[in-house]
Amino acid sequence: MTTSNPSPDDGADAPLAAWAQRAAERSPSVRRSRARSVEQATVIVAAARRLVLAEGKAFTTQEVSKEAGIALQTLYRHFPSKDQLLLAVFEDVIAEAAALLSEAARDLPDPVQRLRFFLVSVLQAVHVTGTPFASAEHWRLYQLFPTEMEQATRPVVDLFEQELRQAASAGQLRPSDPAADAWLAVKLVMSVFHHYAFAPGEDIGDMSERLWSFCLAAFGGSSVSRTPTVETGAR
Repeated sequence: MTTSNPSPDDGADAPLAAWAQRAAERSPSVRRSRARSVEQATVIVAAARRLVLAEGKAFTTQEVSKEAGIALQTLYRHFPSKDQLLLAVFEDVIAEAAALLSEAARDLPDPVQRLRFFLVSVLQAVHVTGTPFASAEHWRLYQLFPTEMEQATRPVVDLFEQELRQAASAGQLRPSDPAADAWLAVKLVMSVFHHYAFAPGEDIGDMSERLWSFCLAAFGGSSVSRTPTVETGAR
């Protein structure tokens, strides 16, 4: 009976055992390498964001490399394609926007007012430089990275869901399913947002109120819940 010797590549792609991962994470060199990698990725994404905000159009990886002050090879080590870099930009922008919305709404007295604030503020952001480009790229990236893009918008959905649950507990709203209702509401807001991104001559203010009234009714509320918008000053 003969046995074959395992090749050097056998098991190369097998996941590390838990103890091996812990040992690696305790290694100072590994920690330094990871910290450096995160730092470089952050610089790259920030550079790409600046280009989008400044130009309002597509960028090249060469432009990002120059803006970030890093070698092109370094960029590709972190983001093998421009689409993956754009995905990271979307994740970063949406996470930051959700955090700003949450902070700006903190002093509003009840969850219904905070919900309205979130909805209206998201629509008002349609005036930010680069919105048409971002809207077009949003749907293209959704085709390429559906799971990742769904996760990228999760922070905004979570904001809506949190306030829906609080409003339901307080007896102010009667959502049938807070998680599902939050997801549907955000999808509707996104659709209206993307429409107005390419229809700059139309008044988004009136539509904001109509959309809020529509969602409020769907949540089991009434028009008396309308309140003035709080300005965040965030762009």
